Amino acid sequence: MPASPTEPAPLDSAATVQRLMDQYTEIARLAGGLAHEIKNPLSTIRLNMELLAEDLGEPETPAARRAIKRVDVVRRECARLQSLLDDFLNFAKVRRLQLEPTDLNHQIEDVLEFFAPEAAEAGIEIVRYLDPELPSVLLDREAFRQALLNLVINARQAMPEGGQLVVRTAAERGMAVVYLIDTGCGMDDRTATRMFEAFFSTKPGGSGLGLPTTQKIIEAHGGRIGVQSEAGHGTQFTIELPVPPRLPGE
Repeated sequence: MPASPTEPAPLDSAATVQRLMDQYTEIARLAGGLAHEIKNPLSTIRLNMELLAEDLGEPETPAARRAIKRVDVVRRECARLQSLLDDFLNFAKVRRLQLEPTDLNHQIEDVLEFFAPEAAEAGIEIVRYLDPELPSVLLDREAFRQALLNLVINARQAMPEGGQLVVRTAAERGMAVVYLIDTGCGMDDRTATRMFEAFFSTKPGGSGLGLPTTQKIIEAHGGRIGVQSEAGHGTQFTIELPVPPRLPGE
């Protein structure tokens, strides 16, 4: 029976997904191009502010002191915009992952070793419970390193007075699972439900793009990320990554 003229024709799901991906790619390309165009004049403004500050030198009059304060304000805002644009470009770019079989525990250890000096300075104890039998996963190592660093940095910011960061791995339900548990300030339900939204941030001066970028990277690997938190009682992030089937002879 032919469909009624008022009824929409059935959608080809594969074609729809491809069309949406093409639209997303175009939007990401345009947004990235715009951000690059903004960065060029911004760099010029920053350079000229630095030169102007050098010209003003040590201000000796009230007017000169007011001028140098205004120059400093512009320089700080330029630096903030530069950081925001860098975060946005990283968030918006289309990711073409270079997936390789990877020892997930080794990748985590590499990030934690990199973070160790900063953790020690901040009074954060890192506790590892890494499953030695954890199966290999397919990772774009550079992208995943960035995602994990974002989470570790988020944990540090949640523990300004120090604390403990527990990192645990396990094989569960056919997935390689990473748990990152901190003893920081935690979040209320409203914040926890919005933390993966682009530009949502509770930190002064934060871009609100670190965790959304992390989510994009994890999902691009075919995985998922979740969060459990309670205000005053810390936060747990859970990353689940698919374990590829074993190849013959492995």
